[in-house]
Amino acid sequence: MEFLFEYGLFLAKTVTFVVAVGVILLFILGLGQRNRRQEGGHIEIMNLGEGLAQVTSALKQAILDPELLKQEAKAEKKRLKAEQKARKKAPVPETPESRAFVIDFEGDIQASAVSNLREEITAVLSLAESTDEVIVRLESPGGVVHGYGLAASQLQRIVRAELRLTVAVDKVAASGGYMMACIANHIVAAPFALVGSIGVLAQVPNFHRLLKKYDVDVDVLTAGEYKRTLTTFGENTDKGREKFIEELEDVHSLFKDFVVENRPQVDIEQVSTGEAWYGKRAIDIKLVDELVTSDELLVEKCKSGSVFQVKFVEHKSKVDRVLDRFGSGLRRAFAPVQPF
Repeated sequence: MEFLFEYGLFLAKTVTFVVAVGVILLFILGLGQRNRRQEGGHIEIMNLGEGLAQVTSALKQAILDPELLKQEAKAEKKRLKAEQKARKKAPVPETPESRAFVIDFEGDIQASAVSNLREEITAVLSLAESTDEVIVRLESPGGVVHGYGLAASQLQRIVRAELRLTVAVDKVAASGGYMMACIANHIVAAPFALVGSIGVLAQVPNFHRLLKKYDVDVDVLTAGEYKRTLTTFGENTDKGREKFIEELEDVHSLFKDFVVENRPQVDIEQVSTGEAWYGKRAIDIKLVDELVTSDELLVEKCKSGSVFQVKFVEHKSKVDRVLDRFGSGLRRAFAPVQPF
């Protein structure tokens, strides 16, 4: 029995060691891969209207009586024939068909999805016309200022091209996510989607007292009075903290000005407290324009015209794909319940 216990302990240690070595190797390989030149990617287009029609047809075939299906098919064929005949007899100038292009943006702290977003927007702008609409399904709890600033600038390209931009939020578009959303001509949100949080947050851990306890000195050398306001290992000063807060206030001011510029109907002092609101509350303070899910929106668009989903797919190596799966697994395992 003692032998089995010792063997089990040895096996557990061995498995732990192998897993740890594997993670380290994957990390090293990942760094090497990311330092290489990007292999590029390609644009994929999906006709969402055709997909919806196929699903509807499959359901009808599974549920409806075969004889009823035949009658429906004959009636549809007759209707199409009559329309074709009418167009031949009295041709009229055709109005351009309504088209909508759908882009998905799933934001993380670094707004890393902006690299795909820029490719997708470039593709849409290369062929879109003034009568077309761009719908961005946006999900993001926010993140770094420069990353989401660039993402917002990408959406501004759509508005500057004089295309209608609609942003749909099903779960959350807060902080940097709302910075992107407020550019839209029309914002729709699910009733319990979180939007807003027009505020700025920074957290800096400091280990100076711990290091001092063990007689460890850390020299922070700078050229320029405010090159480093707060530090992780050195001793922070009241002057440095005041300057850091001043910088946060400046970013907050820029954020508020940006929202006012793109969405002047909001009371900026009311909504810029850093709070987030659920959709049912957000519509009352004009952070959003309509309460509807992206699914409802797209189904209605499919009824009145063509809807195309545009997606940029990166060409990744096998190592990159493994690392992405590993990283997404860790994010799901350690994700907090609340986004704030």
